[in-house]
Amino acid sequence: MSIRILRFDDSRRQPWANGAGSTRELLQWPGDGSPWQWRLSIADVDRDAPFSSFPGVDRILVLLSGDGLVLRFAEDREERLDMPYAMARFPGEAELSGGPIAGATTDFNLMWQRDRFEAELWVRPMVGSIQLFASAGEIWILHVAAGHADGDDGLHLDAGDTLVSDDAGSARHLRLDGVGTALLVRLQERQHER
Repeated sequence: MSIRILRFDDSRRQPWANGAGSTRELLQWPGDGSPWQWRLSIADVDRDAPFSSFPGVDRILVLLSGDGLVLRFAEDREERLDMPYAMARFPGEAELSGGPIAGATTDFNLMWQRDRFEAELWVRPMVGSIQLFASAGEIWILHVAAGHADGDDGLHLDAGDTLVSDDAGSARHLRLDGVGTALLVRLQERQHER
């Protein structure tokens, strides 16, 4: 299992093109200069603004902090994320705007190319152990939303840190014990017919 640790303090805040917020990009894969296949980021939202369009991409947005976020879709539909760790899943090309319900928010964003990957995201209280085992074509991501987590060989994650593991290298499982709340993501490569 190949493991990569992304420290929140190593990420840099970048303004949105429309100036209505900022984003900390945690990781885009692959990171070799080619177009990304999936991307992790944390956004700070302090005013209402249109969302950027990402054709061919699916998204999951999770409220990390703040009093809530409202998403307004072009087809006269609203989705309110007004509970801690509430989430919304929507296509990246959807026409929508969004903004805080009352005061600034911080939001976790997972985006992936839908023709290349399938994705799932769970909010997991860290009570007891979390076991990760990546099989062929799988990538597992654990983001510590609150608290901390510890693993083998002195591995330690604080709030805001992210662990990414895949099936590269030796096939062994990873056990993490912690206190708090984690976001657990599974990305699976799609099998294309030849």
